[in-house]
Amino acid sequence: MAHHILIIGGGIGGTMTANHLVTKLYPEILAGKVRITLLSNSPWHYYKPAFMYVAFNSFFRDELRRPQRSLLRPEIDFYLEEVEHFDFRENRVRCKSGRRVGYDHLIISTGCVPAPQRIEGLKEAGDHFYQHAAARQLADKLANIEKGRIFITVSFPKTHNVPHQCGIAPMETTLMLDDLLRKRGVRDQVEIVYTYPTVAQLLRNCLFLQKDTCEVLPAIFEQRGIKYQRGFTLDRVDPDAKIAYSAEGKAENFDILMATPPITAVQAVCDAGISQAADGEGWLPTDHETMKVLGLDNVYVLGDTVDLPVSKAGGSCHSQSPVVVNNVTSEIRFGRVCDAYEGRVVAIAQMGLEDGMPLWYDYTEDVKPTPPNKLGGLMRKGFNRGAYWAVARGLI
Repeated sequence: MAHHILIIGGGIGGTMTANHLVTKLYPEILAGKVRITLLSNSPWHYYKPAFMYVAFNSFFRDELRRPQRSLLRPEIDFYLEEVEHFDFRENRVRCKSGRRVGYDHLIISTGCVPAPQRIEGLKEAGDHFYQHAAARQLADKLANIEKGRIFITVSFPKTHNVPHQCGIAPMETTLMLDDLLRKRGVRDQVEIVYTYPTVAQLLRNCLFLQKDTCEVLPAIFEQRGIKYQRGFTLDRVDPDAKIAYSAEGKAENFDILMATPPITAVQAVCDAGISQAADGEGWLPTDHETMKVLGLDNVYVLGDTVDLPVSKAGGSCHSQSPVVVNNVTSEIRFGRVCDAYEGRVVAIAQMGLEDGMPLWYDYTEDVKPTPPNKLGGLMRKGFNRGAYWAVARGLI
């Protein structure tokens, strides 16, 4: 019987991993010794980082999605199924349709989901850009505001040392917002206030989750007239009065509340019974090097579902996926793992509507900020519009 590799999740992590596994294991697949299956709950693959651009009317839905099947090599079996239960003891999953799928190796890449309902009033009064519909709603508000106050907040998971989704995004969208309002000619009438919680991973009273960038931000914000506050941990929101209250006892009014909301793993992962994450958030306990789920020798996890202290973003998946692929391949061929993840994250930050800043970091080295420029912005546009789809197909 063929060795079955089952991948759950049709985002960038699952898609590129499936395609690269075909390349690595092609002789075994051709001989019928290995088969690969990918399950996704959507027929569409969305370029999720582009939701941020939707909020600024720079991307529309059909530009940021492709049919999932079109991104997968023909050797991969693809089924439109949503997993509702993991049976790690029996090496199988159960789908909502009733289908049961067994595996020899399981790779979980199910991402995370915004959970604004975890903060009182945030779902009713806040806006975010981590899903298409929410970003579209925010875009309409940003296109129409003439004067007032836009208040920006960031909420971290309760789990110690786990970051919020896409660590650089709050800073990116703050600078993009400044550019947008200047372009519309209303910047002088709109106050922008950027805030960060008291505790951000291992840092306290900062403006960003890594020290060097935190120290650079004040000068950037002051140059643009953006106000900022350290130590604002969003606790609750009064939708009628349009006031955000912090755990530190502060109260701030707003016309638009642009929030990075709480996040959790998907429900099936939360219900799996193996997460050690705080507050039922569901992050899977992950070996920092092998990318295996701790305690499960044939189960790997990557992307937003991990409990690692690295950004929950595509820039992490791009470095985690090759490690998973190499280790699964090595286990099938030699009975042992061969590769280790170093915590590497590579990305290009959008520093306004046109400028970009390449960045990278890992477990031992923090981000080293570099001057943003138009060339960096062009590189980001090139990735957004073309290179991303080549990465998903396993061509880069």
